[in-house]
Amino acid sequence: MNRKNKIAVGLALVGTLALAACGGDSDGGSASGSGTGNDCTSGKTLSEGVLTIGTGNPAFSPWVENDAPESGEGFEAAVAYAVAEELGFSAENVSWVRTSFDEAIQPGAKNFDFNLQQYSITDERKQTVTFSDPYYTTNQAIVGYADSAAAGASTVADVRDLKFGVQSGTTSLEFLTNVVQPTNEPFVYDDNAAAKAALEAKQIDAIVVDLPTAFYIAAVEIEGAAVLGQFPAGEGIAADQFGMVFDLDNPLADCVNEALASLKDSGDLAAIEQTWLADKTSAPVISVD
Repeated sequence: MNRKNKIAVGLALVGTLALAACGGDSDGGSASGSGTGNDCTSGKTLSEGVLTIGTGNPAFSPWVENDAPESGEGFEAAVAYAVAEELGFSAENVSWVRTSFDEAIQPGAKNFDFNLQQYSITDERKQTVTFSDPYYTTNQAIVGYADSAAAGASTVADVRDLKFGVQSGTTSLEFLTNVVQPTNEPFVYDDNAAAKAALEAKQIDAIVVDLPTAFYIAAVEIEGAAVLGQFPAGEGIAADQFGMVFDLDNPLADCVNEALASLKDSGDLAAIEQTWLADKTSAPVISVD
């Protein structure tokens, strides 16, 4: 049975999903196969026997389909349920909460055990939150209308004069400012939804987002839009690595890292990526001067 089908079955039935202990506390853990965690997670979740996962409000495809993470559809929703299974939580013992992008990485107590909504792992963010090991690596990309003056751009100089929009607090904004260095001050928005609205209204020429999101915007959300190009790793550009966000120094991160390692070793993480992102990873390359 493939991973997508396993997720669907897990959401319909109360499974007995178990994993041998991944270390940590050895007493007080739930019995193996109970669907409420394992020895590693015992005493480390907000609610004993429940794994509380945060996502965006709203959450967008291809990361979460139809703004319904509980369906297990979409790359991050599928990864979340796969990790939960590895940790010994049945689907019915996974609870979802919503946060804004900025809210989840602010200092202070969290209302989730971990949160995933395309958080790039950065040294600055590590001062206030703990990250899991990476579960996905991607590049930055530019999306705009297919008839844009930047269509066919091959170097960053070809796009510098565009009016850009970008979400605040993201590595996309950092990339735009430090690498693209546009001649016009970029328009910074609270979320990608506002940036997309500005593009549709032609208040801006293009927006900068991660590559899979750029493909979805162009293919589904904005008629006439296209991925004008991607900036691959190299040439002084580090690829973005997405990690799950935890409260600072949360010991549950070690358990999740064990789960991610297992999913990588088994090939299940790659299979999830193939299912949800395979058609959203190729675009024209724009080189840096």
